[in-house]
Amino acid sequence: MEENVHACCAGYCAGEERGEWKTYLRLLFALAMLVAGIVGQHAGAAFFRHEVWRPCWFALAWLPVALPVAKEAWETLRKGDAFNEFTLMLLASLGAFYIGEYPEAVAVMLFYAVGEMFQDKAVAKARGHIQSLLDVRPRTATVRRGGRWMAVAPETVEVGEEIEVKAGERVPLDAVMLEGDASFNTAALTGESVPRRIGEGGEVLSGMIPSDRVVRLRAVRAYTDSALSRILDMVQHAASRKAPTELFIRRFARVYTPAVTLFAALLVVLPYVYSLLAPSFVFDFHVWLYRALVFLVISCPCALVVSIPLGYFGGIGAASRKGILFKGGNCLDAITHVDTVVFDKTGTLTRGVFRVQEVRPVAGTESGKLAAWAAAAEAGSNHPIARAVCGYAEGLGLALPEVRDTEELAGMGLRAATAEGELLVGKAALLASRGVDCPEELAMVPETIVAVALDGRYLGCMLLADEPKEDAAVAVERLRSLGIGQLCVLSGDKSALVAKLAAQLEIPASHGDLMPEDKVRYIEKLQHDGAARVAFVGDGLNDAPVLAVSGVGIAMGGLGSDVAIEAADVVLQTDQPSKIADAIAIARRTRAIVWQNIVGAIGVKLLVLLLGVFGVATLWEAVFADVGVALLAVLNAMRLLRDKKAGAHAGSVR
Repeated sequence: MEENVHACCAGYCAGEERGEWKTYLRLLFALAMLVAGIVGQHAGAAFFRHEVWRPCWFALAWLPVALPVAKEAWETLRKGDAFNEFTLMLLASLGAFYIGEYPEAVAVMLFYAVGEMFQDKAVAKARGHIQSLLDVRPRTATVRRGGRWMAVAPETVEVGEEIEVKAGERVPLDAVMLEGDASFNTAALTGESVPRRIGEGGEVLSGMIPSDRVVRLRAVRAYTDSALSRILDMVQHAASRKAPTELFIRRFARVYTPAVTLFAALLVVLPYVYSLLAPSFVFDFHVWLYRALVFLVISCPCALVVSIPLGYFGGIGAASRKGILFKGGNCLDAITHVDTVVFDKTGTLTRGVFRVQEVRPVAGTESGKLAAWAAAAEAGSNHPIARAVCGYAEGLGLALPEVRDTEELAGMGLRAATAEGELLVGKAALLASRGVDCPEELAMVPETIVAVALDGRYLGCMLLADEPKEDAAVAVERLRSLGIGQLCVLSGDKSALVAKLAAQLEIPASHGDLMPEDKVRYIEKLQHDGAARVAFVGDGLNDAPVLAVSGVGIAMGGLGSDVAIEAADVVLQTDQPSKIADAIAIARRTRAIVWQNIVGAIGVKLLVLLLGVFGVATLWEAVFADVGVALLAVLNAMRLLRDKKAGAHAGSVR
């Protein structure tokens, strides 16, 4: 995109690098000379009636603004590109000099230069916004070496080294907490202002800021592999992945510019030929050349060439500010066509953390006693179910009975010895294999079951489930408000459990007990047979195959995952499914603005072109129309970066 965007304003990018004040001086000098010349002409000053001094005065006004354009025209001509906006403006300006329209000749270049300056500043602002938004990597890291702390370049820190980060400083590399817990500001990564609490052993990503104390961390990734480095790299390289609209405009400009140049020439040649065939028709070379010059000025494609890539760049920037990373303008464009969203379950719609939902003791057994026996057996295990059971018992403040000789039975549960007999904790099948009678209705329960038996007697069970995320229902509602009615859940979990979650979130379709290849087949069938335009939302790890085959792959919380970065088209930096609606809303808003620019620019240009052909529009009107259209298109594109609420209300896409 950078090549596309800077094609129209390259001449003035160099001027800005040498100092904006020099550009301003050139423009002010040309403007002052132009105004003085016009006033002198209308006042009838003798100097401006002279056949030599009058054109010299306007030539002096013309040179400061025309030379940079002439230089760019020459450079592009040397590269084999004879038809571009630089040559159009130069030809129009020189032609105006030829026919004696000196003020118009200066005005063409002056207002073109002013327009280019504003466009250049808009592009620089967009690029600077992205850069400042993401390039927040610290320049130094405090690392422990030789028994003392020293400041070094983050690039030199090796995996496994201990680093220290003070409150308010940015974490330089991806790392894990070594001790205690701390609150971290994650706005640079996720766009969220709510601090995140991370405990010992928890992963801390580069760009996060500890807010309450000094933290000590151990680096787990090299500087160039850190989450923030990959995000920055991905957003910067998103420019190279063009949207179809951008590619069309690029092809259009390559044909359009030589076509209008040829038409401008024909606008002079054809009337002359007609005058030879029809003697009654009086051919005035100056009149028809003037109309051709008007045609050249207004036909400059700068408004399209600059504003459309800038619009997509603005959309990518607005999304990244909300923690949504598009891997290119093509991905942003693709998500606007989505009519079906398919979700993975665990880690996408649910927290991915088990919670005890219910305790069902048999008559004569207290629920607390049942939970205590289960937690006593699970205490030595790191399994997610074990952690959920122990956390539940700890939350109730239960005293755990003494157990010994705990044995883990793979895929079944645990067995332990107690003073009251053998303790069994796990699946109902484990109890049945040991001759313990269990209620038949356990087979019909969709939740994960932890059954408990003591000394051959069934005590009851605990029901565990993965809880829906707080905004899962909101995500579904907002997607429907965007007109996406086809929603589905695909999961490897039990079908009954998947169906229960789908019903809870009012998602009409669900399928469980699926392997990754089953998900791929389902998505392919949906896209082929149903002609659906599918976005699949997964955690970016085991869902990599289906992320890749979907029309749009969206990775949830994929910051630390290489698989997510590679397989997905869109990466949501938080675990909030509601961000999907934000992504679609921002993409649709971007596409709407891009098409507003296309229709507006082409519409105005066609109108003034026709007026110019029939001699109604003058060079002044052509200049103001061209520059005005370009500036309006750029300002319209910049709305995406200025609008801090972009995507905040998924249903309102203007």
